[in-house]
Amino acid sequence: MKKWGFLLFVVVSMGITVAERLEIFKDKVEIKHFVPDHKIDECETSNSTQLVEIGEELVFQGNLLLVNNEYPVHKESIKSDVVNLFEHRELTEGYELLDSEIYLSEEVANAFSELIDAAGDEGVRYFSINSGFRDFNEQNALYQQMGSSLALPAGHSEHNLGLSLDVGSTQMKMSEAPEGKWIEKNAWKYGFILRYPKDKTHVTGIQYEPWHIRYVGLPHSAIIQEKNFALEEYMDYLREQKNLTATVNGEEYTVTYYPIETSNAIKVPKNNKY
Repeated sequence: MKKWGFLLFVVVSMGITVAERLEIFKDKVEIKHFVPDHKIDECETSNSTQLVEIGEELVFQGNLLLVNNEYPVHKESIKSDVVNLFEHRELTEGYELLDSEIYLSEEVANAFSELIDAAGDEGVRYFSINSGFRDFNEQNALYQQMGSSLALPAGHSEHNLGLSLDVGSTQMKMSEAPEGKWIEKNAWKYGFILRYPKDKTHVTGIQYEPWHIRYVGLPHSAIIQEKNFALEEYMDYLREQKNLTATVNGEEYTVTYYPIETSNAIKVPKNNKY
């Protein structure tokens, strides 16, 4: 029997994106199609849907948050399930940690473990995590040390969320390593994106970082991969499309954008999680 879920994602303060999903199959995932659907203002509640009020505290929560020089991290945005990976060795099987002070969202760590298992099945297994969650003090110290060309100021780095990690190879540079090539090709199947691609520096304002991956979850990672988007471009795409569907490995998703300045009520399926 298929499991239904309803996930709430935040598009900064501009609106809320809701992703309705069927059962997720994370191996052999591929995009089938993208079909823009009806506009939100034409939607009406029915026997299968209901309107729910969205509290202000939810606007800055979720896995789809955009953080860059323009959009800062809010305290509500920081993942509440951040753990020290060195103290949770069950989460680190199949890869190494640079040191004993690597922190990450437990949800993201579990998704990364699935990625590691899949890479290992293909003979790619020399991974390490070099950095994960950083608090503002740690980020500020790094910014002072590295400078603006190599680091973002505290409060404007994805590492302050708990959703991003720097992945390395224990053998060579990620730009040359099989691990880096595998990540770039396959990370999207497990909800991750390469946040700062080589061909998107003009969009992100950040140099190519083959080691920096960001968790956004499915179906977002699949759409971003298929459309060759940077995260900034995907946000714009959602605002333009308003409503779209995507099929990932035979499973259909619906993604809807709700502008909060228009309404703080969104339509969700009855009797399902959101």
